[in-house]
Amino acid sequence: MNIPESELPRIVIVGGGFAGVSLVKMLANKNLQVVLLDKHNYHTFQPLLYQVSSAGLEPDSIAYPLRKIIKNHKNSFFRLAEVKAINAEEKRIETNIGALHYDYLVLATGTKTNFFGNKTIEDYSMPMKKVPQALNIRSLMLQNFEKATIANTSEERKALLTFVIVGAGPTGVELAGAIAELKNHIVPRDYPDLDTQDMQIHLLEGNDRVLPVMSEHASKKAEEFLKKLGVEVHCNTFVTEYNGKSVATNGALHLESETLIWAAGVTGAPVDGLDANSLLDRANRYKVDRYNRVEGYDSIFALGDIAYMETEAYPKGHPQVAQPAIQQGKLLGKNLLRLVKNKPLKPFTYKDKGSMATIGRNKAVVDLKHFKFAGFFAWFVWMFIHLMALVGFRNRVIVFFNWTYNYINFDKAARLIIRPFKK
Repeated sequence: MNIPESELPRIVIVGGGFAGVSLVKMLANKNLQVVLLDKHNYHTFQPLLYQVSSAGLEPDSIAYPLRKIIKNHKNSFFRLAEVKAINAEEKRIETNIGALHYDYLVLATGTKTNFFGNKTIEDYSMPMKKVPQALNIRSLMLQNFEKATIANTSEERKALLTFVIVGAGPTGVELAGAIAELKNHIVPRDYPDLDTQDMQIHLLEGNDRVLPVMSEHASKKAEEFLKKLGVEVHCNTFVTEYNGKSVATNGALHLESETLIWAAGVTGAPVDGLDANSLLDRANRYKVDRYNRVEGYDSIFALGDIAYMETEAYPKGHPQVAQPAIQQGKLLGKNLLRLVKNKPLKPFTYKDKGSMATIGRNKAVVDLKHFKFAGFFAWFVWMFIHLMALVGFRNRVIVFFNWTYNYINFDKAARLIIRPFKK
């Protein structure tokens, strides 16, 4: 892997998501050697992936080079690599580009899409966890619009224009709202030979309400906003099978659709080699103590979505969103500096800053500790917080310009089929 040998303690971080980047920043220019590994050479701002999928933003607006993050960090290195296994006894990891010894190992590998063992859904649906997947969804949607203009039958046309989104968490709700805005503002102008009444957007949720992770007030307002935009919401509904054209559910609902987007769940992305007892069977998350140390290992830590930490306030672990990952990364950075100096560690306490979701233009819901609100002000708060959370000044400027342009012109400028998607 060609990492220089050093007398400094070597900290290897696997994963350049919110947790990994937060930790890297905390360890910058300290008396440590830091090695960051990731399968991609960029950090993805996942909360805005849905805007790439729906042609609102280009991917370089929400991605940031990992090497640029560490360019001014002494003794910090990045390697484009996939970790294959961990040898905890020898303090060594095996990757596709070679082996590497560590003094401390931090796993921030995040999650992957969970299809719950349904092979047909895995084969034919469209997940949205990565930038290439978001671009695939964008291409497929735009290709289906083009195919619909030359469809031979009304049934074929309606199937091409029917979009099914499974999972009404923040990702599903935000994507449904964005596609509805495509229908209401873009399709009539770009495709005057299509009848927008043929375009349907269905949002399916297994729970009894949308946004089940948020308050009932947020759920009620979100569903109200979605219905105003023309989205058909189906709660207590599970997809049982999808063959690329027909959607079967646990009830009477049956849909003919060429596009099914799967946003119904995630599972941890662990690395081979650690004791199976350190993993939760169902969630695939590493059990960690209050210092994010993996159960049974003194020098291996886990952060963010892959870490399962039971506390009094969170007996089922912390929510798998950005804030716990960021906060854990910051504290672990401080704790690792204490650890190498043989100082006592500080336990992690999550400070919940609230949750939010946007449902299109001027429509959002926000849950704070003591306040719950919806509508234009919530939408403005959502925009401001997401804009400030983006990594890199350039990305903030580009996203702000795109949002301003889209708002004034009711437009989405990124509707290009750069890389055609093939099913």
